[in-house]
Amino acid sequence: MALSGLVSAHQFTPTYPKLTPSFVEGLVSTQMTLFNKRSDVEYYELSVFDKDWNEVPFATTKKIIEVKYLETKQIDIYIRKADKERAVYICSRSKLKAKSETSTLIASRICSKIK
Repeated sequence: MALSGLVSAHQFTPTYPKLTPSFVEGLVSTQMTLFNKRSDVEYYELSVFDKDWNEVPFATTKKIIEVKYLETKQIDIYIRKADKERAVYICSRSKLKAKSETSTLIASRICSKIK
């Protein structure tokens, strides 16, 4: 089956982020960059997972962020030092708005593996 049209996702970099000591005692942090290449999506949800895809607690300014089409946002992710060894993936997932019309919507999730 051939696909017609172009499927585009968002960009979430770096691919292999490093956790560094934060200015807040007891936390490590990294900075991620999200670039929205999807004209049909404006919101992205952030999450952190362990090797078995269980959620790991983390902090950021907002866990669901608005990123307009062709806009780039810098995102600071904070993880407790106690969870540093458990955290493996930092992910972003597109949040689709419900529409009344029937059309196929494709959600995208991109994960970066922590070094």
